[in-house]
Amino acid sequence: MGKLTAMSKIPHRTASPGANADAVEATFYGALRSANLDLLMTCWAEDEEIVCILPGRPRLVGAGAIRAAFERMFAYSPVFAWPQHVHRIDTITASVHSVIELVEVIHAEGPRQTWVTSTNIYFKTMHGWRLVMHHACPGIEQPPVEAKELGQQLLH
Repeated sequence: MGKLTAMSKIPHRTASPGANADAVEATFYGALRSANLDLLMTCWAEDEEIVCILPGRPRLVGAGAIRAAFERMFAYSPVFAWPQHVHRIDTITASVHSVIELVEVIHAEGPRQTWVTSTNIYFKTMHGWRLVMHHACPGIEQPPVEAKELGQQLLH
């Protein structure tokens, strides 16, 4: 028998964050801002193939790795992130959200704002809509401009 970990002591699924992907996303960002690890984990699918990529960090695969990373982050501070612009691609069983987040970072000189481009992918599971992937790029100091605003056509 393996040793008990924090993951095995706390149930993964404690509540239903919402009836659609938008509700799960609102719960996810609310949990980040309140540093509520248990609530944050209710947003994720019960699947060991879930993926989280945080800015400048290695890819995390599985609930245990994701939980441990957010536990370390929340020990330092909540994550003050607000979705500002969301572009959605929806199907019957999947929803892909390209999100521009406004993130407030506390520095010794005081708070600073940064913008982070993220992708959140949700699947409709037997437990309702759940997050299966969160991928956040490193932050930038100015709000990003979308390529369509520049009149450019990009292939990749």
